[in-house]
Amino acid sequence: MRATARWVEGLKVFMGERFHENAALGSNTTYRVGGPARWLIKVANLEELLVVKKTLNDTHADVSVLVLGNGSNMLVSDKGFDGLVIKLCGSFEELSILADGRVNLGAASLLPVVARKLVSAGLSGFEWAVGVPGSFGGAVRMNAGGHGSEVANTLVSVRVLDLWGESAPRTILAENLDLSYRHSSLSDYEIVLDGQIQLECVSGVDVLKERLSNIVKWRREHQPGGQNAGSVFVNPDDGRKAAELIEELGLKGLRFGSAEVSMKHANFIQCDEGGRGDDVYQLMVEVKRRVRDSYGVELRSEIRLIGFEEAAL
Repeated sequence: MRATARWVEGLKVFMGERFHENAALGSNTTYRVGGPARWLIKVANLEELLVVKKTLNDTHADVSVLVLGNGSNMLVSDKGFDGLVIKLCGSFEELSILADGRVNLGAASLLPVVARKLVSAGLSGFEWAVGVPGSFGGAVRMNAGGHGSEVANTLVSVRVLDLWGESAPRTILAENLDLSYRHSSLSDYEIVLDGQIQLECVSGVDVLKERLSNIVKWRREHQPGGQNAGSVFVNPDDGRKAAELIEELGLKGLRFGSAEVSMKHANFIQCDEGGRGDDVYQLMVEVKRRVRDSYGVELRSEIRLIGFEEAAL
C-alpha cells in the first residue's frame, strides 16, 4: 500500500466524522470564494494533534499541509488545495486570564471575541483586535495589528508544534520570533498552539469599552464590508502607504471579472457573491504591475495565497 494511502486510512479511522474529503475551503474564508481542500480534519486538542503528527511522520506522508484559522487573511484558488487542511477547534479556542494581567490564548480563539472579553475583565492593550476578524494563531504568525498596535506589543511567548520536526511542543519567547511589520520567523509547519500576552490591569472599564466602540466605528466608516480579506498589500518599506499609491493611480473601481478594487479603501479588493478566487488574484497582479510600472515599487501580498502559482505576487 502506498504511504499516502496509509496516512489517509489511518486518519480516517482516528478522526472519524471529523475527517472530510473534498471539503469546503474557499467558502470558509472571509473572501468566501475558491475551491475545496482534498482533505480536511478538525482537531480538538493537543493529544489529537500529536496523533495526527505521528501518523504523518510514521507513514512518510508526502502531502502539503495547511493550518486554517478563521480564513480572514487567505485567498483560495478556484482549483482548491490539493493537500490536507488542519482546522483547530475545541481546547484551542480557550482563553484563560491569569495573574497580574497575563492571559493565555488558544490559537483558534477569535480576536474580536477575545478583545471584548479582555475589556470586560478590565484588561487593556488588546483593544485594537476587535476589528480584526482572525484567530490568535494566525495573528501571531503574521504579527497582525492595527490602530497603532500589533501582536508584538503584548506577546510574551507562544507554544508551537513542528509538524515534521521535534516530537513535543516547544515554547518560544516573543523576542525570538523576529516579529516585525506583518512578519514572524514561524514556518508554515510550525503550528501555534497557544500563547501568553501581557496586558495592563485598569479600573476604568467604561473607558476601554468606549475605545472598542470607537475602533469599530472607525472601521465601518473607513473600510468596506462584504467579501474581502482586509488589506491586500503590505505597505512598502519606504514609508508610503500601499492604499495611497493605488488611489493616486486612479485604480479605485478597477474590475477584473467578479473582483473590484474597493471604492472605499484602495488597498481592499472586493469579490462579488458567487465570484471567483482567480479573478481576485488576477486583479492583484494587475494592481501590482501598475504600481511597479508607475512608481518602481514592488508591492508584496499581505494575503496568504493558496493553490496559486504565486510567481507574480
